[in-house]
Amino acid sequence: MSTQGWLVDRQARLRAFDRRHPWMTDTLVAVPIVLFSIPNIIEKPLSAIIATLVLLPPLYWRRRYPFPAFLATVATDLLLSRMGISVGAGVILLVMLFGVASRGTWRSLAWASGITVAQMLAEIYLFGSVTQDRTLTSLLALGAIVAAVASGVAVRTRRAYLIALEDRAARLEIERDQQARLAVAEERARVAREMHDIVGHHVSVIVGLADGSAALATSRREQTAEPLRLIGETGRQALAELRRVLGVLRGEDTDPQLRPQPDIDDLDRLLPSVRAAGLPVTYSTSGELHTLSKGLQLAVYRIVQEALTNVLKHAGRGATADLSLSVSDGEVRVRVRDNGRGAPAAPSHGLLGMRERGAMYGGVVTAGPAEHGWVVDVVLKEPA
Repeated sequence: MSTQGWLVDRQARLRAFDRRHPWMTDTLVAVPIVLFSIPNIIEKPLSAIIATLVLLPPLYWRRRYPFPAFLATVATDLLLSRMGISVGAGVILLVMLFGVASRGTWRSLAWASGITVAQMLAEIYLFGSVTQDRTLTSLLALGAIVAAVASGVAVRTRRAYLIALEDRAARLEIERDQQARLAVAEERARVAREMHDIVGHHVSVIVGLADGSAALATSRREQTAEPLRLIGETGRQALAELRRVLGVLRGEDTDPQLRPQPDIDDLDRLLPSVRAAGLPVTYSTSGELHTLSKGLQLAVYRIVQEALTNVLKHAGRGATADLSLSVSDGEVRVRVRDNGRGAPAAPSHGLLGMRERGAMYGGVVTAGPAEHGWVVDVVLKEPA
C-alpha cells in the first residue's frame, strides 16, 4: 500500500472510531486541558478543581449543541476571570469555537467568532489580565482564533465532501442495479421472442394437423372427430395464452380485444376437453359460485386446471376424477379426487402454483394420497 493510501486508510479508521466512541475522543481533548490547569490546581486546589469541573461538561455537548456549549463556556470563562481563577478557559473556548465552525450554522459561526474576538480583546485591554506586549498578545490571540475557525471550516468542508462521495457511490450502485435489471429485461425479451418462434410454430402445426384430422374424421363419420376438434381448440387457446404471456414478458401493450381471464363459467369448456383426453370427470357445485370476485374465480379455475392436469399425467389409465365446488360464508372449497395410482412424491410445479394461489387468498391447500388415489382439497377465502 502506498503512503497516501495508508494515510487515507488511517483517517477512515479514526473517523469510524470517532463515530463509534465520541466520548473517548472528547476525553482525549479534555486531558491536555486538565494537565494545563495543574499549576492553578496546586495554587488554589478547591476553586481550580470546581472551575475545571464546570468547564469540562460543555466539551461533551459540543457535537450535538455546538453554539449553546460555546455560550456556556463564554459565560463560565467570564465568571472565572472575575473571580481570578485561570484554568485554561481560553483553550477550551478555542475548542468550542472549532466545534461551532465544524458543526454549527454559518450564522452561529459568525456570532461565535465575534464574541470570541470581543472577549479576547476585553481580557487584554479592559480587564487587565495582560500588562505587557498587549499588541503582540492581541495578534497571537487573533491568530489562534483564525486558526480555530479555519480548522473547523476545513473539517466541515471535508465532511461535506465525504458525504457527497458516499452519496455519489450510492447513486452509482443504484444505477448499476438498474443497468442489471435492464439487462435482465432485455434477455427476457430475447428469450420470449425465441419461445414465441419455436413453441408458437410447433403449437400452430399441432393445431393445423388436429383441424385437418378432425375435418377428415368428420367426413368419414368417425368417433375421433370430436377429440380432434377439442385438440385443435385447446391448441388455439394455448397459443393465444402463450402470445399473451410472452407479450407481457416482452413489455408489449396488451391487445384490448384479447380474451379475458377465465372464471367459473370457463370450467364448462375445460371439463369437456379433459374428458376427451380420456379422463372421466364428475362435476358438482353448491352455493352461489357467481358471487365470488373475479380474482377468486380465476384462482379456482387455475387450481382445478392444475389438479386435473396432474390427474391426467399421473393417475394412469382407467382413472376417474370427481370435482366439487362449494361456497359458504365467504369461503370456497375446491376438491378434486381421483382413483388412480397417485402423483409422485416430489411436489410438481402445479402443486406449488396451487399453494401460491391459496396463500394469496388466505387459504389452505391439502394435497396427498387418499385411500384409493389422490386428493386435492383447497379452501380459499374471499378478501375483505
